[in-house]
Amino acid sequence: MLLQKEELFAYTLIAPALIILTIFVAYPFILGIWLSLSDKLVGVPGNFVGLKNFTHIVGSQIFRQTARNTFVYTGVAVAFKLVLGVGLALVLNRQFPFKRFVRATILLPWIIPTALSALAWFWMYDATFSVINWTLRNLKLIRFNIQWLGKPGLALTSVIIVNIWRGTPFFAISFLAGLQTISPELDDAANIDGAGAWAKFWYVTLPLLKPVIVVVVLFSLILTFADFQLVYVLTRGGPANSTHLFATLSYQVALGAGRLGEGAAIALFMFPVLFMMVVFQLLYIRKGGY
Repeated sequence: MLLQKEELFAYTLIAPALIILTIFVAYPFILGIWLSLSDKLVGVPGNFVGLKNFTHIVGSQIFRQTARNTFVYTGVAVAFKLVLGVGLALVLNRQFPFKRFVRATILLPWIIPTALSALAWFWMYDATFSVINWTLRNLKLIRFNIQWLGKPGLALTSVIIVNIWRGTPFFAISFLAGLQTISPELDDAANIDGAGAWAKFWYVTLPLLKPVIVVVVLFSLILTFADFQLVYVLTRGGPANSTHLFATLSYQVALGAGRLGEGAAIALFMFPVLFMMVVFQLLYIRKGGY
């Protein structure tokens, strides 16, 4: 009897979370699957069309370009955030004046709302009023203003730079927390053995930091792959669709053009990749890697 009461009490405690997950996660996901299999338009009832939306968008040049953009954007941004985050964490782990203040301010790019920081970068990249162009002209490095967000290849690079700037502090603080758990005795033992700075990092610090690195990188891959706000505020996917990601293209097709079925199909192309990332992360944690 007591066991039954405890089970009932447990279900009562988790019921609010289950209700929230059902309303805000499960229902939208199931609705998205249905929309992707229909020819639903805004204000028009949809009919079941099977995989027609998927075959149509796969044959689209814009979609293929978007897929390339998404993988390039994610791969380059996460790689740079990893390298810069490790380097910054090693610096922040040392003793220097105003250490706590510096550690706190490092987080500012990450805690500022994405839309707000993207607007600031939008003005910094502005073709006419760009502070970057002004600085480069005064240093005699350029003669004419650079169209940072106006040229396809340069626009994608510019957006990636903003993502790196925004995400590096999260990597750095996470790795710094991992470094704090490494015993100083290991470093002392390496010094006694005559290990140099690079050897200590490669054979002592990095292996012990690996569990944190794996989890942080996978978490960042998921967020970066599904990024929307940064790209939408800066470029809206332009110029000439050169900065579209899955999320921005899905938004443009579904809400901009009113083709909800195609928009949902584009968004669902992210699901297999994100699902594999989450499964890998859960398996790694279950094996005791974290």
